Amino acid sequence: MDSILNRREMIGAAGAAAVGLALGPTGLAQAAEGASGGYDALAGAYDAKAGEYVLPPLPYAYDALEPSIDAQTMQIHHDKHHAGYVKKLNAALAKLAEARKSGDFAAIQALSRAVSFNGGGHTLHTLFWTNMAPKGKGGEPEGALLEMINRDFGSVDAMKAQFSAAAGAVEGSGWGICGLEMAAKKLIIIQGENQQKLTTWGVAPVLVLDVWEHAYYLKYQNRRADYVKAWWDVVNWKEVAKRVGAHAGM
Repeated sequence: MDSILNRREMIGAAGAAAVGLALGPTGLAQAAEGASGGYDALAGAYDAKAGEYVLPPLPYAYDALEPSIDAQTMQIHHDKHHAGYVKKLNAALAKLAEARKSGDFAAIQALSRAVSFNGGGHTLHTLFWTNMAPKGKGGEPEGALLEMINRDFGSVDAMKAQFSAAAGAVEGSGWGICGLEMAAKKLIIIQGENQQKLTTWGVAPVLVLDVWEHAYYLKYQNRRADYVKAWWDVVNWKEVAKRVGAHAGM
């Protein structure tokens, strides 16, 4: 088991960018310039030539995750909600550039919050789409990832139970998150309120679940627990393993 922790940690823009719940604009840009491991998805989240954030396409069709997540929800969620975060992130950054030129930082509090909220939303959604796959195509935890889960949670079932409880108990809107705590190189489960609150610094997200109502309300209404249960059928464990490996050197 110690070998999981003692192997050389991969360095690179994507690995460094993801140390934290919301990677934010700087982290996304770095990832776009040199993504590796399980953070290749972030390369499509920023257009370095245009100097702005962009909405990456879904890696599958809108209906690919049915019956767990319906096509209409996926289309609205990706094309409207996620696209909205991208637009507002770019707008906030443009206003900050104007503030630097003029020296007028009267709106700094609101603009900083907008960057954090919308940057977090852009990053987490980009990771969310790719840590899901059509039913049966995401594999199961195995190898070093399975060892890590067993070490840090006792079993896969125990990990799923804790994650489901955390995601189900998020107050209001937010995220269930399993991440690699970079100091101890251990997997931990945390909650994220909105896109950026309750952040645990030094945690690289490897598996995220959106529990904002827009992620499930059309199909599940107020039955968040049913949505969380169904979501496990479309988790892409292969992608989770790549993300963990990019940070733990597996």
